Amino acid sequence: MGPLWTSLRERLALSYGQKLFLLATVPLLLSVTVITLIVASQSRALADREIRALENQLIDAKRDELQNYISIARTAFVNIYGRAAPDDEQAKLEVTRILSAMLYGQDGYFFVFDYDGNNLVAPRQTNLIGQNWSGLDDIDGVPITDEIIRLARSGGGYHEFQWPKPTTRVTAPMIVYVNGLQDWRWAIGTGIFVDDIRETVASARADVEARIQQTTFYILLITIAALVAVFLTGIVLNIRERRLADAKLKELTERIIDTQEEERGRVARELHDGISQILVSVRYALELARRRLTTGDDRAGASLDKGIDALGGAIGEVRRISRDLRPGVLDDLGLGPALQSLTDDFSNRTGIDVDFETVVFRGRLDEESRIALYRVAQEAFTNIERHSGATQVSLSLKGTRRGGLMRIADNGRGISGRRQAEGGLGLRNMVERIEQLGGTLRIQSSREDGTVIEARVPLTHMLPPESNQPRSTSAPATPKETA
Repeated sequence: MGPLWTSLRERLALSYGQKLFLLATVPLLLSVTVITLIVASQSRALADREIRALENQLIDAKRDELQNYISIARTAFVNIYGRAAPDDEQAKLEVTRILSAMLYGQDGYFFVFDYDGNNLVAPRQTNLIGQNWSGLDDIDGVPITDEIIRLARSGGGYHEFQWPKPTTRVTAPMIVYVNGLQDWRWAIGTGIFVDDIRETVASARADVEARIQQTTFYILLITIAALVAVFLTGIVLNIRERRLADAKLKELTERIIDTQEEERGRVARELHDGISQILVSVRYALELARRRLTTGDDRAGASLDKGIDALGGAIGEVRRISRDLRPGVLDDLGLGPALQSLTDDFSNRTGIDVDFETVVFRGRLDEESRIALYRVAQEAFTNIERHSGATQVSLSLKGTRRGGLMRIADNGRGISGRRQAEGGLGLRNMVERIEQLGGTLRIQSSREDGTVIEARVPLTHMLPPESNQPRSTSAPATPKETA
């Protein structure tokens, strides 16, 4: 189970480019989704309000139309009704004839019910006339006759229910307006079918929904286009970064090779110019001593002494070269004593006066920082010796709130602007060593004031005072060892 799970995790592991693509696309998708939902919700809410307003306007217009129809009908029989007695059957018959003849539109007509529920007038649906329809309900259970009579008794009003159209026999929603003739105990009314309004409203809702879907589709297309653009941009950037990384890697490899070759050349020169010549002189001294011993010359001892002295010089030269390659004092006592030894050797070798100052750190630098700062100082002293023509050098090492700071200043001729801009191999090595630690290297140079190099390493490379790090030897610590 373990190897299988590990293999599965390795297959599902995302590369840097995939993580970058997800980092760019996931917020975009979430934002687009939220925006789409908000737009759709707001559009539906706005459309619903507008459709309701439209529906109410249309229904109000229908209701006003019904009131006008009832007013016209009352005008037609008001004189007859006004002169007739409550039991004047002749007047009632004449009014029913007038109302039966008043037809309008395709399905419009007037109806009359007495308060007992008997239908008296229904010109388009004559099968209702003469029958009692008390308790009549529509297909949805909405009371019809009883509610019409109730509205007539209370002075009139509107009522909506499902009713079959006279022309098509298809059941549709209908709004009626009812008024009462109280002397005759009649409920007179007329109605209009509003299925066309419902169809208009439904069509409007369908149109809104289609527009919302179309907008969502457009947003989806834009999102896909944005994702494709992000993907293509990521590919282009990835290819570009890979090319830059390959170029930098190639350049770094060349620098490493150049550095190795330069170091090998330096060591070869040191061996040839120093140790090789000393050993040759030792050989000559020993051969001279052998010849003198063979001939019984008393000067053989002087020749041996000279050879021994030269051999001691060779040993010292080997130690110096070894110290330059990797100073043991850096591992044994710390950066401060190593820099002190470096400055003393530099001053003795070149005759340039060096002022060295160090401040005790609260915490010690880690091994990487000690090596990097030592190499920077070593490279700086090499450049000062070869190019600056300085007579005075100062080196300070101290701790600050932001980390460790090493400052090297000389009064030489400075670094030319072109050489500083191009950056020699030594300067590039100094910069890269410090940048690998997350620090900074600043170089200020002028012909009048000389050159100042400030190397700063961050606090992350400072060891706490109580941390006990292993040492290569058991040499006791000095006050400067905390650096």
